[in-house]
Amino acid sequence: MAPSTTEPLTAERILVATEEVLRRHGPAKATVVDVARALGVSHGSVYRHFRTKAALREAVTKRWLDRTTQMLHDITRVRSETPPQLLRHWLGALFTAKRHKAGDDPELFATYQVLLGETSAVVEEHIADLVGQLVYILERGIREADFTGVTLATVDTTARAVFHATARFHDPAYAPVWQQPDIEDQFTAVVDLVVRGLRA
Repeated sequence: MAPSTTEPLTAERILVATEEVLRRHGPAKATVVDVARALGVSHGSVYRHFRTKAALREAVTKRWLDRTTQMLHDITRVRSETPPQLLRHWLGALFTAKRHKAGDDPELFATYQVLLGETSAVVEEHIADLVGQLVYILERGIREADFTGVTLATVDTTARAVFHATARFHDPAYAPVWQQPDIEDQFTAVVDLVVRGLRA
């Protein structure tokens, strides 16, 4: 399909086009010129929105991660579930989201694994957001006396420990094991252990 010349050039349009270019060419070969060509504009027009190629790659990586962050944020606000149910829901949704990213579009997933290594600040911000959401769930569990094995004084450390304890089910480095036939049983066993520890 020919690029639209009537639609104004926005950062969002550039990021969508960049994702498609990355899917097609991979991170090693994709260039700003390729993105501009896909949009039917000059590469200078792209640079007016993103000053460098690195800034563009960082922005497209952040956009990719933010989809998961927002979806999980919405889950933390569900009031119809108890904190233990909510924690299971949140961890399950994170695992499902990561598995879908790896399985539904493996080329793009491989591309983002490369980009994640280049944009450590974006990754750290993403992890901080996710740990912050866990803190929110745990604090609610403490207030409602569901999580008696953790205190407000240790909630930050505990949230990070929960995140690391479940890394096998969300860290892209573990993507090859997500296809194992018993991976759901593995996930349930780890989450059961985490919830029991928090309630002890």
